[in-house]
Amino acid sequence: MVYTRGHPLDYDDWARLGCDGWAFDDVLPYFRRAERNERGADALHGADGPLSVSNLRFQNRFSHRFVQAAVEAGFKPNDDFNGPDQEGVGFYQVTQRDGQRWSVARAYIYGRTRTNLHAIADATVLRVVFDGQRARGVEVVRGGVTQTIEARAEVVLSAGAFNSPQLLMCSGIGPANHLRGFGVPVVHDAPEVGRDLTDHVDFTINKRVASTDLTGYSIRALAKMVPAFFQFLRSGRGMLSSNVAEAGGFLKSRPTLDRPDLQLHFCTALVDDHNRHMHWGHGYSLHVCVLRPHSRGSVTLASGDARVAPVIDPAFLNDSRDLDLLVEGVHLSRRILDAPSLALCGGRELYTRQGQSDNDLRATIAAHADTIYHPVATCRMGNDAQSVVDTQLRVRGVTGLRVVDASVMPTLIGGNTNAPTVMIGERAAEFIAAIATCRLVFGDRCGA
Repeated sequence: MVYTRGHPLDYDDWARLGCDGWAFDDVLPYFRRAERNERGADALHGADGPLSVSNLRFQNRFSHRFVQAAVEAGFKPNDDFNGPDQEGVGFYQVTQRDGQRWSVARAYIYGRTRTNLHAIADATVLRVVFDGQRARGVEVVRGGVTQTIEARAEVVLSAGAFNSPQLLMCSGIGPANHLRGFGVPVVHDAPEVGRDLTDHVDFTINKRVASTDLTGYSIRALAKMVPAFFQFLRSGRGMLSSNVAEAGGFLKSRPTLDRPDLQLHFCTALVDDHNRHMHWGHGYSLHVCVLRPHSRGSVTLASGDARVAPVIDPAFLNDSRDLDLLVEGVHLSRRILDAPSLALCGGRELYTRQGQSDNDLRATIAAHADTIYHPVATCRMGNDAQSVVDTQLRVRGVTGLRVVDASVMPTLIGGNTNAPTVMIGERAAEFIAAIATCRLVFGDRCGA
């Protein structure tokens, strides 16, 4: 639910890489168009869009302690990470309305009458179907029956950074030799499909603290949960309206940098291995992630059948610079944890410790670092012949097919990826509508 856009220079980088029309000044109107910020509209924010953005209705005492500790450690406060300056620490805004998650589905689909939308929830897409080089529909399996849904204009893939490249490859668009190895007929040899997988590698400092102000598992916590549940049902307020990752920050590992290269998420609960490891008691977690990692992974086929999960290799820490930066990020985080507002609360860290040598810390990070769920770039946008899609998100080498999701980002932005993906959707809708309008006047001469 965290609403951040990344740094304006991230989008200016896209333009410098050849993505004309995707600099920050170009994309800002689409961020504003999508946003309904409860703080109101200004030069950087919208207030009339479908995506509700709000302040947290509940802010845990420990989140306040984190922000105060960060200020004590010398980091500047920031009450708007999407404002004029991203750097600093503070509370995140979230995609909520009335204390409840306001997902993209709720923003754009639920509760609306859309005569141009028919959602089929019980089908699995197997591949895009082509007539020569033109996409003419999608093959799906529904209730055990395979059928083809014909497209009147275009096919749009929005399956995300893992499944969009998988569907392209299952449809014959991808590295030719790789496709032939799985018996997939090649429609277009596109070597970069599935390459350049980039994700924010994240490391978490977990600290057990004996305070029921923090979310956890205990008899006292269960006793607090009952009235909190009824408070949430009654008013949409209280601890159950929290996104848990209430506060955080954007920090520079070196003061000479032109933008932050590290992001913090402060969670008011122990979050160990994506909660695969549960702990009795209470505590908090401080996440630190590398905003622009150098490591590049890949998505490849395990089968020519799209129902079989693809092979996902994030290649985290393959480039040693990412590990170096995470070590520096932990050192900066340590300054916050050692500041009075948090240090006086006591507690015991699960996997890290004060005074840990850099070599030991590197080993700990290597053992525990993982995704924070921001994969991008596997269907890279660009103006070069090797890019998977062009700057209007049309798949190269074929017609009538676009990809519209985070996979088209040419590089990973410095922040959470939900808001930028919504922006991409807004831009794509405009591209598609322009073609539809053109066809009403000029017919098929408008292309795809």
